[in-house]
Amino acid sequence: MLSEHEKLEKEIQALKERNFRVEADKAWEVSKVRIASISLITYVIAAAFLYIIGVKGFLLNALVPAVGYYLSTQSLPFVKSWWIQKNWK
Repeated sequence: MLSEHEKLEKEIQALKERNFRVEADKAWEVSKVRIASISLITYVIAAAFLYIIGVKGFLLNALVPAVGYYLSTQSLPFVKSWWIQKNWK
């Protein structure tokens, strides 16, 4: 049987592990590697689709969704900050 002290230590350790996972998930969400990977995948899929449907200049046209995604990841932090200031005072 665990003592009260041991139970509290286990709970604290569980909370620390959870916090580590949450912090890692947050870091991944805003990492440049994630953003670049999704942008590249978006570009490749868009280029393949445009090629299949016969669009001329499909490589250049595939930049539109990839750049759009990239720009959205860069501008949203400002919108988020503004929203937090307006809604969470």
